[in-house]
Amino acid sequence: MKSIKNGKNIVLGIECTAHTFGVGIARKGKFLANVRDMYTTEKEGIVPLKAAEHHVSKALKIYSEALNKAKINEYDITAIALSNAPGLSPCLLAGLRFAREKAEKLGVPIIPVNHCIAHLEIGQSIGAKDPVLLYVSGANTQIIAYAYGKYRVFGETLDLGVGNLLDKIARYAKLGFPGGPKIEQQALEAKKDNLHYIELPYSIKGMDVSFSGIQTKAQQLFDKGISLEQLSFSLQETVFAMLVEAAERALAHTGKKELVLGGGVACNSRLQEMCKIMCKERGAKFFCPAKEFLVDNGAMIAYTGEIMFNAGDYPKSPEEVDIKPRQRTDDVQINWRK
Repeated sequence: MKSIKNGKNIVLGIECTAHTFGVGIARKGKFLANVRDMYTTEKEGIVPLKAAEHHVSKALKIYSEALNKAKINEYDITAIALSNAPGLSPCLLAGLRFAREKAEKLGVPIIPVNHCIAHLEIGQSIGAKDPVLLYVSGANTQIIAYAYGKYRVFGETLDLGVGNLLDKIARYAKLGFPGGPKIEQQALEAKKDNLHYIELPYSIKGMDVSFSGIQTKAQQLFDKGISLEQLSFSLQETVFAMLVEAAERALAHTGKKELVLGGGVACNSRLQEMCKIMCKERGAKFFCPAKEFLVDNGAMIAYTGEIMFNAGDYPKSPEEVDIKPRQRTDDVQINWRK
């Protein structure tokens, strides 16, 4: 195994949990590269086996582009961080095989990184120290914060992730995948045309939320002829209000003074705006990474992997690393944070 280069460690991160294969490279908390390619479809949602095939076909190209962008040789790499959990099994396996191949060739360890935790940890890169994370992506909707040795889930969806909700509505309206950005654009058109808000089911209990009722009602309204623009506007206003309410309760419950947004849905400008307003009213600090670090990406895996590597928190052999498709955020023991 390669020896540690004092202060010169370079960690390469591989993201492969779902539709995106990404490679990021980090050194001393700085990003040297962040390259990604996303599997998309015209009509259907994400098909796990096809997404895995996409990862296999793109892996070497993305890896090479990242090395070129970072201006390093692959033998400069000290460790490989891999998003081994949670995610779609075929996609995770594709990433694991690629990571093992490279780790064995280079003689470096593999650092298994929980994808959800990486979304939280990258908040440190923009100044967050002890935040509540509002994590909103396709499969995940969670409100997370550190307490007593773990990142605890204080609230979450009781059915489907907010990103999946938006994708399902978009697919129902034949907009294709991913649907979130298209729903956002439709909502902006509604605002321009001064279309009024339509009431939708608002389902929140404590810090937990539910979206299945909203999905059913939205599809029924679409079938009745309500315009997609008006429906998208109402959908965003309702869903995001639920998320912001839950996040504010988490801030009050934990006593923390920082909110970080993470996940692909966090790219939505209306959600960011609503979070900013809430934080300002509470006297809390609001942090939102750049878009390239909100969506699935290898840079956040490399960043988190470097933190874990410096703390010595990783298996000694690449063969010890396996995928954990259903690993929860609060399953992970946090040994690198005091």
